[in-house]
Amino acid sequence: MSKKIIIDIETIGRDFDSFDEASKEYILKFTETEEDISAAKEGLSFSPLTGEIVAIGMLNPDTNRGAVYYQSPGAPQDPVDEEGIAYVADTEAGILKRFWEAVKYYDQVITFNGRGFDAPFLILRSAINKIQPTKELMPNRYNLSHCDLIDTLTFYGSVRRKFSLHMWCKAFGIKSPKEEGVTGHEVPELFKQRQYLTIARYCVGDLYATKDLFEYWEKFVKFSPGG
Repeated sequence: MSKKIIIDIETIGRDFDSFDEASKEYILKFTETEEDISAAKEGLSFSPLTGEIVAIGMLNPDTNRGAVYYQSPGAPQDPVDEEGIAYVADTEAGILKRFWEAVKYYDQVITFNGRGFDAPFLILRSAINKIQPTKELMPNRYNLSHCDLIDTLTFYGSVRRKFSLHMWCKAFGIKSPKEEGVTGHEVPELFKQRQYLTIARYCVGDLYATKDLFEYWEKFVKFSPGG
């Protein structure tokens, strides 16, 4: 039986004032209003060139055990184990190294929008930190060694409207992490408030939702000849 791992990341944008003047000008290139400027700054978390990873979650769907490697600057944390999930604090470079050391042992990576976000972010933030990948996270689109549920549930782009993880969960009667009261948009503010473990626990909610969605897809959507 192939070994599967579900992955999910949480990111924040860098402080706008930390950029050089040319970069600031580029980031604000198409802004006209204060709202535009605010949106541009809030969007820094969406690119590995302007953001960083603050949590990497991993869950084995067959054992329900996993780990979240997360940043905790200025507030060192001892490893914590809660319901089979190990929470381990480190620097961004440290959590990336831990991720690559762990993921190489799995045959299949499962994500929700991982090809469009998580995998490129992990690869490029690793490059910026001079860390080499140990596994191919971006094989060709139809290679299920990386099963991105955004692709499989929209039949590789045949259905143009993609929808969010929350929307897919609600449609299939799966518990959504958004029901717990935290959303991805709150991660930067939680990080500023040094609520690092809260971010890590939120990441776990996405992992379990992705696991349930993957199992639903396998049972009711994926075609299996003779199945």
